[in-house]
Amino acid sequence: MSERKVLAISASPSEISKTVRLVEAVLGDLRARDIDTEHVALRDLDPGALLAADVRAPSLAAFRDKVVAAHGLIIATPIYKASFSGLLKAGLDALPQFALAGKVVLPLATGGSLAHVLALDYALRPVFQSMGARHVVQSHFAGESDFPGGGEHIALGDPSWAGLRFACDNFVYSLTDDHRASMLGHPRPPNEVK
Repeated sequence: MSERKVLAISASPSEISKTVRLVEAVLGDLRARDIDTEHVALRDLDPGALLAADVRAPSLAAFRDKVVAAHGLIIATPIYKASFSGLLKAGLDALPQFALAGKVVLPLATGGSLAHVLALDYALRPVFQSMGARHVVQSHFAGESDFPGGGEHIALGDPSWAGLRFACDNFVYSLTDDHRASMLGHPRPPNEVK
């Protein structure tokens, strides 16, 4: 496996989720490229600790450690009422202010129609930038029509998923093993980072 580690964070509150299917398809593609991956579904974290942002809770401490250790993050959410899920908001609130410093982020979203696609840029991108992300690559949105038959199988080689494949390619290209890049985008000098 590569030294590059990618953490996927999915923020769907549903047990059966198109958002999770999208994440798993991307992670499968990354594993085929010899990239070490892990997936955290926020719905599986302690809900009381998550809502209270109790960073001492074991599940939130482990989540925070995984975010810090990752070189790149895939952050996926369903879009509800023109914005990202409350579960994602709670998950991001449980992280330190600059938890994304030096990291590459691939935003993914699912929603009912293309009417929600702008939420990726006007709602999510500014949050990732304020948390110090080094680079937020072009996002990908999958609407209801992208999941014929319920979206049980997503094949990135299929022409209908060319946009997602392109987003994955850009994400992989943006990952680097250069340790100096890990501080790019960080608002504080390295000696002040804890």
